[in-house]
Amino acid sequence: MNTLKVFAMSAVPLIEQRGAIPLGILFYHMNPSFVFMVSFLGSLLPVPFILLMFNSIFKWMKKYKFFDPINNIIENKIRKNSGKMEKYKEIGLITFVAIPLPTTGLWTGSAIAAFLGLDFKKSLLCTSIGGILSAFIITILCVVFPALF
Repeated sequence: MNTLKVFAMSAVPLIEQRGAIPLGILFYHMNPSFVFMVSFLGSLLPVPFILLMFNSIFKWMKKYKFFDPINNIIENKIRKNSGKMEKYKEIGLITFVAIPLPTTGLWTGSAIAAFLGLDFKKSLLCTSIGGILSAFIITILCVVFPALF
């Protein structure tokens, strides 16, 4: 049951691996290597869907005033980070996703890649590499410095 919780939490936007890995290691006392893998796979689950459908859903949402607050947040976040991503493309995407800070995970990285029209396969590979690096960093921090969490 705890494995499923870690998997599901890692697929949730904003929480992703930053919340799921500490949960699994520090609160459920699960094996760090196992938590690393489960969390990585969970965070990767939504990526292909975001890459394929983000632009269509975003265009649909822009038709309705009800979604304006959400659309503004999304547009601001994408504009804020897209310059670096356009300049450095793949390395920028990997680095952006790998940094384990709020709103720099696989969800946001995938949305930016889709918004910029980056290649699907390259974007999937780069977000995967960034996700592995992020999961590794968070796992090491949880094991070495558990008081941070």
